Amino acid sequence: MINVVTLTLLIVCLTIPGMAEAEFEKDVIETSAGDVEITFIGHGTLVFAFDGKTIHVDPWSNLADYTKMPKADLILLTHHHYDHLDADVIKQLRSDSTIIVLTELCAKTVKGGIIMKNGDEQAIMGVDVVAVPAYNLVHKRDDGEVFHPKGEGNGYVLTLGDKRFYIAGDTENTPEMKSLKNIDYAFLPMNLPYTMTPQMVVDAVRAFKPKVLYPYHYGDTDTDKIVELMKSVKGTELRLRKME
Repeated sequence: MINVVTLTLLIVCLTIPGMAEAEFEKDVIETSAGDVEITFIGHGTLVFAFDGKTIHVDPWSNLADYTKMPKADLILLTHHHYDHLDADVIKQLRSDSTIIVLTELCAKTVKGGIIMKNGDEQAIMGVDVVAVPAYNLVHKRDDGEVFHPKGEGNGYVLTLGDKRFYIAGDTENTPEMKSLKNIDYAFLPMNLPYTMTPQMVVDAVRAFKPKVLYPYHYGDTDTDKIVELMKSVKGTELRLRKME
């Protein structure tokens, strides 16, 4: 039986940062070159483990204690906003052999990375990486400027074994997204008002037909809406994970 003192200590340990390690959801996906383990950190932040390599996507210290996480072999930065580029976390994750893929604006803060512009493709550490444009078409700031102008941000398509993973970054349902081919797993954002509505997500899914959709970086958006809309979409499995 737990007494009052023990219960109080337990509550304190669970509420003080760093005293209790968060439990993150994970999926394991089979490929022709071995399993890919995806850890869903939250927001726009993911970790892929594949072929002995650890790939961090937009690591952010608000979401995890990175002193307890594996060093990065590869870091992917989609754009320069503070919730996607955390310079302190990058220093923690980086080793002498870490490769960082980033945009031109990210490179002003993080030195020594590989700059990929929209449309670029490179083989990096045995992984084929394609930079897909990530930008707004509709949603704008009060001054009329879109939240994510074209040319500033990347999404990335990673080929791991025989599977293709599309991590869209902060974007709307652009023509470039909708023209993608042979995507097995797609991570699409819908954190309003900055990226896509659930309707925009479904419009994109209908166009490029990923086998699996992971809504991510969805903030306060009601995920029941994407569940309802996806009922009419054939050929794409919806997987919801905690990615607020």
